[in-house]
Amino acid sequence: MFAVVNVRSPMTSPSASTPPARLSTVDRYLPAWILAAMAVGLVLAVFAPAVGELLHSFQVGSVSVPIAVGLLVMMYPVLAKVRYSDARAVAGDRWLLISSLVLNWLLGPALMFALAWILLPDLPEYRTGLIIVGLARCIAMVLIWNDLACGDREAAAFLVAVNSVFQVLAFSALGWFYLQILPTWLGLATTSASFSFWAITLSVLVFLGIPLALGYLSRRVGEATRGRDWYEERFLPRVSPFALYGLLFTIVMLFALQGQQVLDRPLDVVRIALPLLVYFVVMFVAGYLAGLLIGLTYERTTTLAFTAAGNNFELAIAVSIGTFGATSGQALTGIIGPLIEVPALVALVYVALWLRPRLFPSRIDEPSDAAARHLTPERV
Repeated sequence: MFAVVNVRSPMTSPSASTPPARLSTVDRYLPAWILAAMAVGLVLAVFAPAVGELLHSFQVGSVSVPIAVGLLVMMYPVLAKVRYSDARAVAGDRWLLISSLVLNWLLGPALMFALAWILLPDLPEYRTGLIIVGLARCIAMVLIWNDLACGDREAAAFLVAVNSVFQVLAFSALGWFYLQILPTWLGLATTSASFSFWAITLSVLVFLGIPLALGYLSRRVGEATRGRDWYEERFLPRVSPFALYGLLFTIVMLFALQGQQVLDRPLDVVRIALPLLVYFVVMFVAGYLAGLLIGLTYERTTTLAFTAAGNNFELAIAVSIGTFGATSGQALTGIIGPLIEVPALVALVYVALWLRPRLFPSRIDEPSDAAARHLTPERV
């Protein structure tokens, strides 16, 4: 459990001066809260289907308003904690940036393409859905996983912003390459698909742009009017719990909206889940190995690994529905994605924390400034 590694609690108050202590009761049992949220969502999907229908009716374009609200509430506290003046230094770490771009835009899509064809050769709709998922790099929940694993917030915010720009510019071109060009070269079946530039841009603006702007303005205004000590010791502890509330609300909404489809097609879920699980683990390990090879700290190695392993399923779902329809196999693949990602990446948070004293022993007693800000006393 988290308690044995003596690390910070991302859902609570960050303070550079607070000594290391056990995590709060709430944070220590995060997996239990997530499982409970999944169960609540499934119960709503099965016994109160009208809830899912009502939620489906609240959409702007292909963006689900309830899920967007949950993600905004979840991401705002994390982005409000980022010290943006420190984030500028991340841009000067060219090896971190290069590694992230290679992992996200070369290895990630290629790996998902290979897994889709190897494990789903007879299911073209699911295969195409997986390839689309592989092209949608994470810009939302990765901030939560990174925070839970004690990653570098400033580095995470910077890499997410870079991935967002690349997503807008490269998604359509890479989709054409992996669905049309590369299969032709390899003698495989091709898939025709047209991706909406607006859908991609809207996803980035909603799921990253809004909370990023709010987080940046909060810190600038808060520090300018009341000072950094007040902002980090008084304001952030009040808003920090909303990251957990937003995460749990989002999970409930996802399962309430899509849980019935998952329950109706259990074998399909298993077949789609297998390549996704392999993908998460391989990308996480690749990110960790890259961080070790180039000599990054634990915080930045962890950030590199999680930004490589996560995916923007909101965008993948929106693109799949807009291109192939809401009842398509491609859309179902996108829907299953976050249902597998949440427990998988929570498990990888534990893996990262387990690796910390083993791969970075010299840094446990002398945490970096980024890590020290999160150390917090037990909350009962």
